[in-house]
Amino acid sequence: MLQVKTISFGYTDKKIIHNCNFTVAKGTNLAVLGESGCGKSTLLKLIYGLYDLDQGQIFWADTEVTGPKFHLVPGMPFMKYLAQDFDLMPYVTVAENVGKFLSNFYPEQKKQRVEELLEIVEMTEFANVKAQFLSGGQQQRVALARVLALEPEVLLLDEPFSHIDNFRKNALRRNLFAYLKSKGITVIIATHDSVDALSFSDETLVLRKGEIVEKGVSATIYNNPSNKYVASLFGEVNELLLSQLVFTEGEDETLLLYPHQLKVVENGLLRVTVKQSYFKGSHYLVKAVFDRKVIFFEHETELTSNSEVTLMIS
Repeated sequence: MLQVKTISFGYTDKKIIHNCNFTVAKGTNLAVLGESGCGKSTLLKLIYGLYDLDQGQIFWADTEVTGPKFHLVPGMPFMKYLAQDFDLMPYVTVAENVGKFLSNFYPEQKKQRVEELLEIVEMTEFANVKAQFLSGGQQQRVALARVLALEPEVLLLDEPFSHIDNFRKNALRRNLFAYLKSKGITVIIATHDSVDALSFSDETLVLRKGEIVEKGVSATIYNNPSNKYVASLFGEVNELLLSQLVFTEGEDETLLLYPHQLKVVENGLLRVTVKQSYFKGSHYLVKAVFDRKVIFFEHETELTSNSEVTLMIS
């Protein structure tokens, strides 16, 4: 188990990470979500041991993670960290980059391992191409293969799919996370993409200004967000009063609703004015105004601008 015990850190006197405290079970995939600048990348670097903590401790099983004060080369040997800059050797081939840390003592096994990894990231046909001639997305896929070469116990990924085309990204994510799960590798992925959290992670941790807002099962956090900030990380979100959508007595309640949870009906309680419809393929995302507030909902067809419709919770 990875244990992060009340850690704090700042590059200067200003703290970037504040009293973060959480655990991650072996073999778990944890997504770290949060707005830009919230401390996601810094948290991964601290877990890897690239910086010395100002406060707290980090353990993997019984081993304490320590920083540069204790290591000539920072970083823990049982972990691998993939940064947003890929750190490839530009003048050698893709295969040589992937096999950089593999022993040459058994050349046949090394060759087979490199081929296996290149197949996972769909880069087999580029094995003999020098890294300097690859696109950003191709370099990112090679970097992913390289951090897997020695099969770490803990893998830390910082925005690992940010440069990869959408049509490649989906298959790559499926292949990669299925492989990591089959090997029992613990994964922590810092990402801005909610698909990484909802489709592939077991748990999600939400950061805001260096503090943990929420941590739990990904589906639970999505379905029951604790506040608007958490919900907004998964897409558009509406903040409405329960009394605006259903007849209710007693104390009013604030609801956080995703666009798919609002449906156009004949006599709904929420009367809105349509402003714009955005085609999303399987549906339209409709921007509307209610009580001088912008709200979003989904509809099967495009709605006329400035028309009025009524909504209810679907």
